[in-house]
This record gives sequence, structure tokens and C-alpha cells, in this order.
Amino acid sequence: MNQELDFMYVKYARVWIPDPEEVWKSAELNKDYRQGDGVLQLQLEDGKELEYKLDPKTNNLPHLRNPDILVGENDLTALSYLHEPAVLHNLKVRFTDSKLIYTYCGIVLVAINPYETLPIYGADIINAYSGQNMGDMDPHIFAVAEESYKQMARDERNQSIIVSGESGAGKTVSAKYAMRYFATVSGSASEANVEEKVLASNPIMESIGNAKTTRNDNSSRFGKYIEIGFDKKYHIIGANMRTYLLEKSRVVFQADEERNYHIFYQLCASANLPEFKALKLRTANEFHYTKQGRSPVIDGVDDAKEMSTTRNAFLLLGVNESYQMGLFQILASILHLGNVEVKDRDLDSSIIPPNNAHLSVFCELMGVTYQDMSHWLCHKKIKTTTETFIKPIPKLQAINARDALAKHIYAKLFNWIVDHVNKALHSSVKQHSFIGVLDIYGFETFEINSFEQFCINYANEKLQQQFNLHVFKLEQEEYMKEQIPWTLIDFYDNQPCINLIEAKMGILDLLDEECKMPKGSDDSWAQKLYNTHLKTCELFEKPRMSNKAFIIQHFADKVEYQCDGFLEKNKDTVNEEQINVLKASKFDLLVELFQDVEKATSPTGAAPAPGGRTRLSVKPVKSKAGQSSKEHKKTVGLQFRNSLHLLMETLNATTPHYVRCIKPNDHKYAFTFDPKRAVQQLRACGVLETIRISAAGFPSRWTYQEFFSRYRVLMKQKDVLTDKKMTCKNVLEKLVQDPDKYQFGKTKIFFRAGQVAYLEKLRADKLRAACIRIQKTIRCWLARKKYLRMKSAATTIQRFVRGYQARCLAKFLRRTRAAIVIQKYQRMYVQRKSYKRKQAAALVMQCILRAYMARQLYKALLREHKAIIIQKMVRGWLARQWYKRSLRAIVYLQCCIRRMRAKRELKKLKIEARSVEHFKKLNIGMENKIMQLQRKIDEQHKENRAVSERLNGLEISHAAESERMRGELTRLRGAEEEAKNNANRVTSLLEELERLRKDLQNTQKEKKTIEDWAQKYQDEMEQMISELKEQNHLLKNEKDDLNRLIQEQSQQWTEKMQRALKEETQQLESDLNEERSRYQNLLSEHLRLEEKYDDLKEEISLAVNIPKPGHRRTDSTHSSNESECTYSEFAESEEGSRLGEDVSKGILDMSLFLKLQKRVSELEQEKQSLQNELDRREEQFQRARARDDEEHKKARSAELEYESLKRQELESENKKLKHNLNQMRQSLRGGTEAGSAAPGSPPYMVLLDQLNASNEELEVRKEEVLILRSQLVSQKEAMQHKATMTEPLPYIEDVQKLTDAKEISQAYMGLKDTNRSPRFARRPTEVNELVNRLRSPFPDYHKMNEDGELWLVYEGLKETNRLLESQLQAQRRSHENEVEVLRGELQSVKEENNRQQQLLAQNLQLPPEARIEASLQHEITRLTNENLELHSDDPKEYKAYRFSMLRRMVDLMEQLEKQDKTVRKLKKQLKVFAKKINDLEGGQMDVSPGQTTDEPVHPVNIPRREKDFQGMLEYKKEDELKLVKNLILELKPRGVAVNLIPGLPAYILFMCLRHADYVNDDQKVRSLLTSVINSIKKILKKRGDDFETVSFWLSNTCRFLHCLKQYSGDEQFMKHNTSKQNDHCLSNFDLAEYRQVLSDLAIQIYQQLIKCMENILQPMIVSGMLEHETIQGVSGVKPTGLRKRTSSIADEGTYTLDSIIRQLNTFHSIMCQHGTDPELIKQVVKQQFYIIGAVTLNNLLLRKDMCSWSKGMQIRYNVSQLEEWLRDKNLMVCGAKETLEPLIQAAQLLQVKKKTDEDAEAICSMCNALSTAQIVKVLNLYTPVNAFEERVSALFIRTIQTRLRDRKESPQLLMDTKIIYPVTFPFNPSSLALETIQIPSSLNLGFLSRV
Repeated sequence: MNQELDFMYVKYARVWIPDPEEVWKSAELNKDYRQGDGVLQLQLEDGKELEYKLDPKTNNLPHLRNPDILVGENDLTALSYLHEPAVLHNLKVRFTDSKLIYTYCGIVLVAINPYETLPIYGADIINAYSGQNMGDMDPHIFAVAEESYKQMARDERNQSIIVSGESGAGKTVSAKYAMRYFATVSGSASEANVEEKVLASNPIMESIGNAKTTRNDNSSRFGKYIEIGFDKKYHIIGANMRTYLLEKSRVVFQADEERNYHIFYQLCASANLPEFKALKLRTANEFHYTKQGRSPVIDGVDDAKEMSTTRNAFLLLGVNESYQMGLFQILASILHLGNVEVKDRDLDSSIIPPNNAHLSVFCELMGVTYQDMSHWLCHKKIKTTTETFIKPIPKLQAINARDALAKHIYAKLFNWIVDHVNKALHSSVKQHSFIGVLDIYGFETFEINSFEQFCINYANEKLQQQFNLHVFKLEQEEYMKEQIPWTLIDFYDNQPCINLIEAKMGILDLLDEECKMPKGSDDSWAQKLYNTHLKTCELFEKPRMSNKAFIIQHFADKVEYQCDGFLEKNKDTVNEEQINVLKASKFDLLVELFQDVEKATSPTGAAPAPGGRTRLSVKPVKSKAGQSSKEHKKTVGLQFRNSLHLLMETLNATTPHYVRCIKPNDHKYAFTFDPKRAVQQLRACGVLETIRISAAGFPSRWTYQEFFSRYRVLMKQKDVLTDKKMTCKNVLEKLVQDPDKYQFGKTKIFFRAGQVAYLEKLRADKLRAACIRIQKTIRCWLARKKYLRMKSAATTIQRFVRGYQARCLAKFLRRTRAAIVIQKYQRMYVQRKSYKRKQAAALVMQCILRAYMARQLYKALLREHKAIIIQKMVRGWLARQWYKRSLRAIVYLQCCIRRMRAKRELKKLKIEARSVEHFKKLNIGMENKIMQLQRKIDEQHKENRAVSERLNGLEISHAAESERMRGELTRLRGAEEEAKNNANRVTSLLEELERLRKDLQNTQKEKKTIEDWAQKYQDEMEQMISELKEQNHLLKNEKDDLNRLIQEQSQQWTEKMQRALKEETQQLESDLNEERSRYQNLLSEHLRLEEKYDDLKEEISLAVNIPKPGHRRTDSTHSSNESECTYSEFAESEEGSRLGEDVSKGILDMSLFLKLQKRVSELEQEKQSLQNELDRREEQFQRARARDDEEHKKARSAELEYESLKRQELESENKKLKHNLNQMRQSLRGGTEAGSAAPGSPPYMVLLDQLNASNEELEVRKEEVLILRSQLVSQKEAMQHKATMTEPLPYIEDVQKLTDAKEISQAYMGLKDTNRSPRFARRPTEVNELVNRLRSPFPDYHKMNEDGELWLVYEGLKETNRLLESQLQAQRRSHENEVEVLRGELQSVKEENNRQQQLLAQNLQLPPEARIEASLQHEITRLTNENLELHSDDPKEYKAYRFSMLRRMVDLMEQLEKQDKTVRKLKKQLKVFAKKINDLEGGQMDVSPGQTTDEPVHPVNIPRREKDFQGMLEYKKEDELKLVKNLILELKPRGVAVNLIPGLPAYILFMCLRHADYVNDDQKVRSLLTSVINSIKKILKKRGDDFETVSFWLSNTCRFLHCLKQYSGDEQFMKHNTSKQNDHCLSNFDLAEYRQVLSDLAIQIYQQLIKCMENILQPMIVSGMLEHETIQGVSGVKPTGLRKRTSSIADEGTYTLDSIIRQLNTFHSIMCQHGTDPELIKQVVKQQFYIIGAVTLNNLLLRKDMCSWSKGMQIRYNVSQLEEWLRDKNLMVCGAKETLEPLIQAAQLLQVKKKTDEDAEAICSMCNALSTAQIVKVLNLYTPVNAFEERVSALFIRTIQTRLRDRKESPQLLMDTKIIYPVTFPFNPSSLALETIQIPSSLNLGFLSRV
């Protein structure tokens, strides 16, 4: 081994040595190997040295390691050394470092399970792989699927994809993704959505056939082969599924950490649903069949949600709810059956207790009787030749019988579901071809292997044999194709192993024979095996320590099988009586399951024994009628062998494609590679056998061009010939001496193993030597250059440093002297200031202290005096209180004593009164006493009267006396008061005199003090003034700083708001583009539905055999273009008849029709909503743009004022002219009355003067009116967006206006007035105190600021500024609002005035009869507008206003008639006078030109001049079909159309439309537009793949649309028209709705143009941008694998970048030739460049071989060529360059350094157009082409991911190549006059007549 490459074993060569842990370990030679050495000196990668001993018998050297540049290849056959360690290492590097799970190994795709969800299976990846060659893209399951699909279409041969691998390797997922690819790429040929049904079968089969195992959470426990059928167009029409080896034993038994089939757990999780209540389900832990594995839950899986998915899949496949409930009912009954308990009755019999709950539920659900089922679960029927008897069975056999029944029911249910899935996937259309996907077990070996592993390994032996033959066949075909001598390659043939299993007297044959024996057993079968094969077959062995096992040498490994259970598993029997009980069920679905069931009872009738690990089931092949009963008793082994033979026949009839799934580790860790497990699977799946077959011949294969490009560096100039083949032969003969190491084929060079590594070594040595030479020269040049530069720099530095030091010394001396002087004066100043401050402080303190002491003394005296007064008053009050209390106490005591005495007396009197004697005493003399008393009373009355009279007299006298006394008393009191006043006055005068004397003395003292203080105060004031001046200077500086700060802030705010405005504008533009894109996508969807609807109509018409050529009408609800009128389609026949098409409604699929109709109506509504949204966005965009025009509008304000003044002046002049006219009329009237009109008369002179003045004034006013009109028009343009104008950032303008120094100073000085406001009156005490301190004689400034008063003042100043600013802004806003209102009124007035002037000018040009009519028309229009406004405001006022307007109109008409008569009369008179003047003066006087041209109005006939051509074309109604046919349907863009005026068909159609509008024929207009639109659609449908045709009609449709706008009469489209073009405007019809229809049609044509262009460019992009070497020799080609040799299509020629540029030139020239709008061309070019960039980047992200430094240089060069093309075409501003930015950044990423953190930061900032996934993908795919390049480390990639994790972006990897940018059609008016257009005769339009 490796003896032929012993020259490669030199020092530093790397080899692989075996290792028990890592399988293979890398090492490096420390010493050259010489022939005969028995030991190799090696050094491991960890630095440990090792002596490797060679085997003395074989002397085989260890495997050589491939060069690093070959590591990580897409194809393992591209490796130079093909052996096991190279394969293992390459897979490990791709899997762990590059995160690539797919790798080719020849024709095999190796797929490693990542145990992680990867974003590599989306629709974008499918689209990227669709149509690509298998070797052109990175390995992927989609590449295999695409290869099979393409070979099916190309070779018309059925295909198969064989997916194999052990459990948990990802077989099911790979098969699922392959089917998804077919469903996405091919689609279905009908509306039945077959591809969705095919994909919907996956969740159903996973739920009933997949389970959790220790190796996989979703392991398929059966094999399946799915045939996906295709029709002749290779659309999916159906599918069919065949299943193999269902593991039935899992229904009744699960090992630890495993689960039963998913469907049982889904049922238990959904037990709480209402529809499942009758099933009486519980949790999975309560059923025996679901709790044995003790792992009922899978992490991350929601069984209830999965149940919903399964039910939806059933519905999609046509299984209704009732059938589903039947299925779930059977599954629930199986769970209940598992819980049935069997008890021992005795040793030989068993019994089920009566009323067993679970058995009752089972019988209820299955519809069987409880007694029958309980009986036959514990008994069996034995038949003999003479009689039949029933025998009880023991408990163990009864449990086994129960489990066997459960497995049998589940197997039948499984087969029923598979049959119904196949029925749902079956198609009535004939199948043309199919692709089969086989998902089956891989090779298995466990500690205990039984019948299941035997069958699985038997199937893998058959598949491996087919695989080996296919690989051998491909190798042979490759050698024969290249005409290389074919030598037989020895490869492993496993036919002997297959014969051992399936041949006559083989293992299966002996097993079936033993099953037929009455007393057959596993032991007797094992002995037969030993006797038959032990000595005759080398592949069969017997274990040493066992007589119940055997060993088979399979292709992968030796496997030991245990014989226990083989017979019973092969029989797979069930009690027939139990089946009969189920057949008698009332449950229809259960009866359906067993209606065709075979009798599978044991031939001997023996009861089944306890089973082993698992049981298998094979779906039986339906037997033919008339077969014997023996045929119905096929064993499992026989059924499986027949199914396997059928499968092999199917695979042999197809072209196979192989996918080998590898499980990287047993712990399900993501991207963790276990070499031991991987090697076991690689050996078992045949990958290493493929490598061995390839390595036995010539594994490395290069084309001559690839070899020449790669090893050009090994050639000399003289060796290079024009013939590349001869050049390669000559070079190889020199480089490789042994001719057996290579062979020359027709197109390729074949190398033996290791030769490519040898050539790579020579190439690396040559490049290394060249690099050393280049480095030596460059380093010498750099060192010398650096030395000279350093020398010059040192001299310069010395000169400048010395000068600098001298200047520094002089400066230091000057500063030292100046500092001394400053210190002297500063210290003096400080000391003097300190002394004065201390002196002033001492005086102040003395003054304050003395005053304080005097005040304290005064206060003490005052307190003593007041205290004495208080004591006096309090003592008096206390004495009075004591006296009052004593008096009250004495009086109270007296009262008490008197009361006591009175009580005693009263008591004594009461006692006396009780006695009779006393009473009698009292009554004695009572009468006498009464009489006496009566007399006394009378006397007293008399006395009283006398006394009262006397009293009255006394009172009167007393009153008089008292009045006299009062007067006297008053007089006395006045005298007394006067005396007191005189006394007080004397006293006060004396006191005043004394006080004045004292004041005089004090004043004299104070005068002296004040004079001293005044002098002192004057000095201090002078000092304070100087300080205030300094403070003023500081405040000025601060003010300047504030001004500068305000300016800076205003500038910052301006910039900030400009940025915000820009961002908002960009956001609005992006939103607008997004809405346009959505609208246009819906439009394309609408077109697709229209086409589909038309196709359905055609199919229906063909189906009912009603071939009616000609016109068809579609329903008006099926197109937005047809919502207003019904479009008609034209037949291609020459007659062009319009025959209606009447399709029978009975045959029409009304459901489909209604669904399409509803869908179209929904699309129309959505289209309308999007159109409204688009209008709203455009309005917002216009409002945003209006902000930019505001400055211009403000600048026009002065001009507006000037214009208003000018207008007022003109009005005054008009009044003056009217006055002159009135004077002239009066003069004329007076002259007429006098009868005198001779020259020289007063009327004549007045008239002449007035006439001359009027002429001069008229000329001047004409010029002014023209100027004013131009200014008004410009003002109207400037103010046209007033309604949408927004407030223009008042804060910024306020700040900008405040920057004026004068305004700032005024605002600053406004603090005085503001301080008086209530807002600043919050601290009056503090302010007053501050003012008092400032005014004090000795103010202390430090004390003044100790509480922050100055800071408060400063804050108040700032607050004042803010208040002033807010007030200013409020005033400005109110002012601006008023200005806006006034501007609006002014604008409306100007517009009305302008309109009136235009109408007046037009009326003056009309004849007199037409003037009245025009004036009336104008007045009616104005009144109508006012009526509409009034009607919308108030209907009642409108009604009253209407009557008034009618009366006003009548009055106006009368006034107009009177004025017209008057004007005609005055004109006649004026002309008469003018004629007289001419006659008298002989024409010497100047007369106005306007007057000389006018003739007297006489009732004479004026002849009409013949009309010129008006730019209209007239045609007859019956010529419409001919017009459309010649101008649209039969017009070829090439030939005739090339020589036409660009857009001529559009001009002709519009001129025909103008004539229809001119004659006011609405039917003709509608018919013509409908015909044009439908004909354009028809020609596009017929020739939509021709770029020239699509471009031609895109240009003409846009031109037709522009003509409709330009001549619509709308002012916004008439700005650039000439007066003649304005005359050609449409006059009768408003075609705005048709403009929208044509715009939609133009969008459809544009999208068709993009698709056509994309189809042309797509094949060129990858080849021209990536694969072709524009710069020759930069990128060295690496060796490619087998996939490059098995291309699906032949080489059609290589496209280059020049091909792309030539195609772009072709596109551009065609569009320019057709007159396409320049803006539209820019949009097309932008879309072209986006497609180029997106396709190139997507392929770069999916091709590892393209991610290198040299390829990045090629891409950047290619992009620069495209940019140069843009510059040549003046298209750099169209946005096309920006679409290439992701591709440019990807190319830069390939070329930048990728090592340090700084590099990572640079990459993150540079690649802002790439997503994180794209950046990481490029870094992972980066592959060195030369040995000098380094790979990107995983740590660096993680650093990049960490830095980019905060990015908010889409996780999508690939760019969407289907995106079409929203298109806009900017208005582009034509300067071509319609009357100048000539119709060439080649168009055959002679029936058109010019009008």
C-alpha cells in the first residue's frame, strides 16, 4: 500500500495513523523515509513525538494527507488521496468548521444530521437550485432532486432517489424535502393542488408510522417508496405509496425512553375535545400500550397541535370527519384493549373478570359483544381431521393473543390509511413518468439482533448490490466516453451473501420449511442452518458459545443473529375466531378493514409463544382469484422477499440517485462530530466502497483548460502552444515520468491517486520561490526608500527643533520679566484693596454695633415702664374681682338665712291655719273691713288724680329748667375746653422750641458728617463705575457668546431638521414605492387570473365541441379594465366577424367559475384600496415637497405687494380712461346735437386729443398688462401647492430671525418692562433688598451674591428671553396665519382676475354675435359653480339663491344686449370720425392699428377660408377591425416599424380617437379604446417572449397614455403645449378612467418586458459574472469532482462578461429605437442590474468554489465594467449602481483581512448592505485557492456574529430575484404637432382620411 508514492514521504510530509479514540490522527514526518526503513519518525499535532512501526509483512506506509487547499471540497472524489481518513477528515471539516451538512461522494450525496434547524430549505433556495447543473452549486438535497427531475425530462426515463441511513440520521426529513422540491418546482397541472396533497401525506404517515426511539425523536418505523407521477408537461398529477416492514410490535411494547406511534399520544393529548368524549380516553400514562417507555412527552413537540395538523391533512386528502372519527375510534379501542386484565383460573386456563371496564369500552367502540370477545381472548379452536374442539389457554398465551390482536388491528388500519392516501393521490390523467423516493432502514447491528434486523440487512444487501453495479457502470461509461483503455476494477460483490439468504435451501427457504413442520422450533431450524451452510459457505459462521445463533458476514460488518422468535415472527399469526368476532361487528369501518382479510392462522394451529423484541408486517400483495388456500398463508419472509424483488425491479428500471444520511453522534448534539460513529456508518452505507472503486482507477480528472489554467506556472513560455491539449501532454511528460500515472482522454486528463497532490507540491514550490524573489526585491527597495526618507526627515526635524528651542528660550525670558512686573502691581493692588475693605468693614461694624446697643437700652427702658403699667392694672383688677366675689358670697349667705327663716314662719302659719279657731278669727269683721277698704280706694283715686295733675305741671317746669341748664352747661364746657387748649398750646410751643434747638445742633453735626460721607461716596462711586464698566464689558462678551451660541444652535437645528425632513422624505418615498409594488403585484396576479380564466373558457369550449371562431366576451367582473365597458377580443380571420360565443351553462363548472369571479372581485376591491392608498401617499409626498417651496413663496411676497399696487394703479387708470370715454361720448353727443363735426370744432378737438391719448395709453397699458400677466402666472405656479403646505418649522425661523444683533439687543433690554409683569413679581422682598444693598453707601458685593442673587438675575434674564421668544413666535404664527388667509384670498382674486382677463381677451377676438353668447356661457358656468357650492352648504339658501340668480341672469342678458348695441353704435361713430379725419388730413395723422384693420360692420356675406389639417383621422365604423389588425396585430417591430417615427401607432390611434371625440360619438370612442387595449393584450400573449415586440408596445402604450394626458384639457398637462396643441385638446369626453386602464396595461407590459429580459439574461449571468475569467491567470482552478463530469446538460457555449454587455447594449438600443421614455429606460436598466447583482450574489452564496480572494478580484473588475457601461450610456443616476452594492461588498469581503478584531470591526462597518446571514455564509464558504491563503477561523466568525447580533434584519439568506421594482410613468409631453404627421403607405391604412 502506498509504495508507489514513497518519494512523497519526506520531511514535513503529513500522514494519517490509526488511533483508538479518534480513529485516525494526523502526524508529520520528522525524517525522510528511505526504502527499507521499518520505523517512521513522526510528530503529532500536539507536539508529541512518536515512532511508528511498519508492518514487516506488508511494509505498508501510512496514508498521506491531502494538501490544505483540497480540504473541505464539495466532492470527495476531488481529493488527491482517496482513502478512509481523507474522507472522514473532509466531512468533519465541512460539518464542524463550515457548517455544511451536504457533501458529494461521486454519485452519492452524503447528508449529516445537524440536529439543528437550518435556513437552507426555503423557497428562495429552491428557486436558486432550480434549473442549475448538479456540479455548479454546493451539494444539497435540492441539487439531487433537480438532477433527477431534469434527467426525467431530458432522457424520458423514470428516476429514483434512494435515501438510506440508520435511525436518527435524517432519512425522513431528506425524503420530505425532496418531495417539497418537486411540488414547488413542477407544480400541478390542474386545480386539484396535487402537490399539496402529496406534502399533506407526510404528517399522516408520520403520525401512524413514526415513533420516538433512543436514537431519534421522529424515527420512521417502516420503509416507504413514494412514486410521484408527472404528465407530459412534467407537472405533478398524483402519487402512489408502497410501504415495507411496519414495526407492529411497537404497538404493544416499547423499550425505555421510547414511545409508541405518535397518533396514540396525539389522541390522549386531545381527549378533552368534545368530539372525543365518547372515546373515554385518558392520559398516556394511564394506558399500558403508551406508558411502557416511561417517556410520554417529546421536548418541543405539542401533541395536541400535531393532532390538529393530522386532522387537517386527512381533510385535505378527502377523509371526512366521520371517517376520521372512525379511525380514532379504532385507535382508542386498541388502547383500551391493552388495559384488559387476564387472570389465571388454573395452570392451563385463564379468565377475564366479568364487567371489565376497558373490555366493555373496547366492545362498545368496536361494535362487538362482550361475551364473544372475552371468551375468545381466553380460548382457542383446534381443528383436526375428524372434529373441532375448543381449548382454554393459559394467562401468558392469552396476553400474547390479546397483543397479537392489537397488532393485527393496527396493521390493517395502517394498510387502510395507506390505501386511502393512494386513492386521494391517484389521478385520472395518464401518467407519463414518475420519480420514486425510497425511504428505508439502513444497515443495523445491535447487541441482540433478531428477525427484524435480518430482513433489514437483507434489503440493504440487495440495495448495495444494485448500488455497486450502478457505480461500476458509470465508471465504465466514463472511461468509454473518454476512449481510455478499460481495465477491470476489482470491487466487492455481495451476491454470495444474497444467495445465502434467498437462494434455494437458503436461510429464508429453510425458515419457511421449518414453519410448515408440525413440531418446528427455533432450535431445530438452527441445527438445519448449521448442517447446511456451516461448511459450504464462508459467509456463514457459528458462534462458539451458542447453539441458538448464527453469524453472517455482510458487506458492512459481521452480524450475529439470535434464533429465538424467528419462527413465530415469520408466521405472524392471530386467532381466527377473534377475527370472526370483529367481522361480525356493527361498526362499518371495522368490517371494511377485514372484508378481504386473508386467513393467516398457523398451519399447525399452535398458539403463539411470547414474542421477542419486535414484530414486522408487510403489506400483502392482492391475490388473484382461484389461488389455493396455501397461497393465502404466505410467511412474512416470503412476502418481504417478493416485495423486495418488486422494488428492485422498479429501481433497476429507473435511474437511481443516492442519498446517504449519517448520524454524527448519539447524543443529538448540534454540529458535533463523533469519528467512530461516522466511520461505522460510512462503511455500512457504501460510501467508502465508492471511494475504493474510484481510487482503483483514475480518480482525479481535469479538463485540458482547467489543467492549463491551474499549472500554467509550471510551464515555460516555449512550452505554451496554441493547442492546449498538446501543451498539457508535453508538460505532463516532463513533470511525471511514469506514463501509467495519467491517461489522456478526449476532453480530460485522468490521474492516478496522489498525482494531483504531487503536481500541487510542484506548483507550491514554484510559487514559493517566486514569492521569495519578489519579497527580496521589494524589501530591498522598501528598506532603501525608508532609509532615505528617514534621513531627510531627521535633518528637517533637527532644524525645526533647534529653532523651536531658541524661540522657546526667548519667550521664557520675556514671560519671566513680565511676570515679575505683574506680580509687583498685583500684590500692591491686593494689599491696598484688602486694607480699604477692612477699614470699611470696621466702620460699618462699629456703626451697626452702637446702634444695636442703643436700641437694646431703649427697649429695656420701655419694657420696664410697660411692666409697671401692667402691674398696676392687674392688681386693681384682682382687687375688684376679690371684692365682687366677697359681695356675692355675703348676699348669697343672707338669702340663704332669710329663706330658712321664712320657711320656718311659713310652716308655723300653716299649722295655725289648720285650726278652726284661727279661721273664725280671720272672718270676724271681714265685712267691715271690706267697706273700709272700699272707701279708702275711692279716696286714693281722688288723690291720685290731683297728684298726677300736679306732677304734669312739675314736669313741664322741670323740662324748661333742664333745657336752660343744658345750655349753660354747654357754654361752660366750651370755656373750659378753650382754657385747656390754650394751656396745651403754650406747653407744645415750648417743647417745639426746645426740639428745634436740638435739631439745629444735630443738623450742624450731620452736615459735617454728610460732607465727609459725600467725599467718600464720590470716591467709591468712581470705583464702582469702573467696576461696572468692566462688568459691562464682560456682559457684552457674554452677549456675543450667547449670540454665537444661538447661531450655532440655530444652525444645528436647521441641519437636524433638514436631516429629519430628508429621512421623512425617504421614508415616504419608500412607502410609496412599497404601495406601488403591492399594487403592481396585484395587477400581475389579476392578469394571471384573467389568462387562466381565458384558458378555462377555451378548454370548456373545446370540451363541449362548440368551435366558434371570432369574438368572445368576458364577464365584466373579471377585470378592472372591463369594469366600465366590456372589452371584445378580435379573431385572426380576415373577415373579422364578431360572432358571440355561447357556452352551455350546464357543462360549466359553476363552483370554479364563482370562485374565480369572487377572487377577481376581491382583487378589484384590493386594487381600488391600494389605488386610494397610493393617491394618499402621493399626496403626502407632494405635501412634503411643498415645504421646500415655502422659502420661494415667501420671497415672492414683495413681488405680490408690488403687483397689488400695480393692479390698483391700473384700476385707477381704467377709471380715468372710463372718465375720458364718458367725456368723449358727451362731446360726441353734444356735437351730434349741434350738427357740427368739422375739423377745429370743440368736439372734434376733444375727440382727437382723447384718441391720441388713448392710443399712447393703450400701448403702455398693453406692455404693463403683459408683464403683470407673466408675474401672475409665475405667482400661480409658485402658489399651486398652497392647500397642502405645512407649517415651515417656526422655531428655526424664529431663531434665524433672532440672530440679528439688533433684535437680540432689543429683546435683551426688554427685561426692564418684563420685570414689571406679574410673572416676575414672585420675590419682591429679595429684589428690594438687593436694590437697597446696591444703593447703600458701602455695598458689599460678596454679601450680595452669597445667596445667589446674581444667578437669580441671570436666570430671570434667560426666562425673559424665552418669554419674549415665545411671544414673538406666537405673534409670528398668528401673523403668518393671517398672511396665509390673505394670500389665499389674494390668489383666488388673482385667479379670478386672470380668468376674467383671458375671457375678456378671448371675447374681444370674437365677432359681436359670439361675444354675447360667450359672455353668457361664462356667466352660466360661474353661476353653476356658485350654485353647486351653495347647494352643498345649505339647500334652502340655494333655492332662494337660485331664483335670485335666474332674475340676475335675465337682467344680465338685457344689460349685455344694451351694452352690445351701445358698443356697436360707438364703434360705428368712431369709424366714421376716423374716416373723416383720414379724408381731411390726407392720411397724415396716425391711427391705431387696431382701428385701421377693423372694417365697418355691414350685413354682408364673408367667404370662409378652407380649413387646414386639424390633426384628426376619420374612419368608418366597419373599418375599425381593419385598423386594429393592420396597426397592431400584424405590425412587426422589425422591418416596417423600424423606419417609422417613434410612437407612430400611438399617434395614429390618438388622432382617430380625436375624431371620434370631435363628432361626439361615445360608442365609437369606447369601441376604439376597447379594441386597442384587447389587441395589445392579444399580441403580447402571442409574442410575449419577444423582447423587441414587448418593448415596442410598451413604448407605444406609454406614448398613447401621454397623448391622452397632454390633450385632455387639464391645466397640469397643458403647461408645455403650444397654442395649436391646446386647440387639439379633447372637447367632449373625459377619458381619465381610460388613462388608468392604460396605465395598468403599461404596468403589465413592463412586467412582461422584465420577465422576457430576465429569461434572456439569466443563462448569462453566472457564467459571465462568476465563472468566466475576465482577468486571465488570476484565479487558479482547483480540481473538481465527479459532479462536474455528470452535468445534466451539454455545454452550450460559455458566456462572458462581454456577452452580458452586448446584450445590455442590445436592450438599450432597441428601447431607444422604439422611442421609450428616458425615465422608463432608467427603470428598466435598474431592474436589469438588480437581477444581475442578485443572481450573482445568490450563486456566490451557494458555491463554495467561488468564495476566494481571486474570485473577489474578478467580481470587482466585472462590476467596474458594468459601471463603465452605465457611464457611457449616461445612466449613473438611475440607481442601477446602488443595486450592485451587496455584490460589491461581498467581493470586498472576500478580499479583506479576516484575522483580528479590527478586521471584524472594519467588516461590520463595510458590509452594511449584506445581512448577517450572508456575511457569515461568505466567511464560512471562503476557500483558499493557493497554499499561501488562510482559512477563516471559527473564532473570527463568532466575533462577527457577536458584533452583528443587534442588527434588525430579515434572516433570509438569498436575495429575491423575483422582485420587480414598482414602475412609474412620468408625464412626457410630445413636441410633435399632430397635423405634421404623415402615414406611410406600408401600414396599409389608406382607408383613413385626414380631417
